[in-house]
Amino acid sequence: MADFFALVPAAGFGTRMGNDLPKQYLPLAGQPMIFHALKTLCSCMDVKTVFVVLSPNDTLFHHYDWSQFGDKLQTLFCGGEMRADTVLNGLLAAELESDDWVLVHDAARPCLTIDNLIKLINTLKYDPVGGILAVPVADTLKRADAMQRILNTENREQLWQAQTPQMFRAGLLVQALGLCKQVTDEASAIEALGLSPRLVAGDTSNFKVTYPQDLLMAELLLTRR
Repeated sequence: MADFFALVPAAGFGTRMGNDLPKQYLPLAGQPMIFHALKTLCSCMDVKTVFVVLSPNDTLFHHYDWSQFGDKLQTLFCGGEMRADTVLNGLLAAELESDDWVLVHDAARPCLTIDNLIKLINTLKYDPVGGILAVPVADTLKRADAMQRILNTENREQLWQAQTPQMFRAGLLVQALGLCKQVTDEASAIEALGLSPRLVAGDTSNFKVTYPQDLLMAELLLTRR
């Protein structure tokens, strides 16, 4: 039986937040932001180990208390310049079996629920390709020109907004990321191999904290829980 592992790339900085502190360490509900994603992943009984992949120059991670996660949380100081580099380096360092499942999750998605995590695992564990959490696009989409004027309205039918975790076999993901270094998510690398990952419906609470105002929303959701 294949095992399930989680991998959280956290070697970036997050310049759009406009803060001197790397985004994953910004305070959120009494903890660094990354804590909340790690807590959900570590609380899942199906997940054997949670790897957090940090920059080799990271000096902040060990300033925080991660003891409640025990040995289930493992740190890998091998992050790369781009997200794909960080994930690939982490996969190689973790030395997983080719058939093991890996759930790659953004450190900046602190509001992932255990229900959506388990739904993803149960939906995909027998899937031949793997897939991702996602939500159908609800807003009207406009394409703009260089002057920020509307060129046209895009048809949002069958459009989904990708989220994480994104769950694929370790061997397949290593192959895909080795060939596609410029992708912004793992599913794009899998698609480049000619495969079609499955979309598993999540919910909008699993949003990515990108701008300062997103922190306020995440704080509200986490404190209400």
